[in-house]
Amino acid sequence: MKKALFILSALNNDDLDWIVAKGRKLALPPGKVLIHENQPIDALYIVLSGLLKVTLAQDRELARIGSGEVVGEISFLDSRLPLATVQALEESVILEVPRFQITNRLRQDAEFSARFYEALSLCLADRIRSTVGRLGYGQEQEQTESQLHDFSQEKQSQLQLAEIKFHWLATKAHSR
Repeated sequence: MKKALFILSALNNDDLDWIVAKGRKLALPPGKVLIHENQPIDALYIVLSGLLKVTLAQDRELARIGSGEVVGEISFLDSRLPLATVQALEESVILEVPRFQITNRLRQDAEFSARFYEALSLCLADRIRSTVGRLGYGQEQEQTESQLHDFSQEKQSQLQLAEIKFHWLATKAHSR
């Protein structure tokens, strides 16, 4: 499932307006590196369109990420440097939200902070479940619309609303 949906499901409309206002649209040509392994990350990135690859040393590909995915979220929980490089495979558009902007808002707005960290926990819980599925069964079990039933009715509604929020966010960011 798209990680941005987990994040957007926990954030309200004012939060989305703030993200668009503080974010900056980046156009990445194929081959452009967004995140370098062992280099600090200074933003949260939302992939609006395109395709990127996540690699370890010696260009060992771990994953491919596309529209609706989030990159750099772990840096808000763990100060260690990233273990992987993220590079555009095709023309991609990214919404970059500067770390200092998010950090300032987290310090100033306790309600936003609670929603933001809930969003990160949902995103990372999904990533752990995917990893366990991949390690336990030899291949990742991709979640689809039909697998939404695994979530509570309330969470299903939140994720469906988050899909609408993502499209709104992408449209607003693209028009900047």
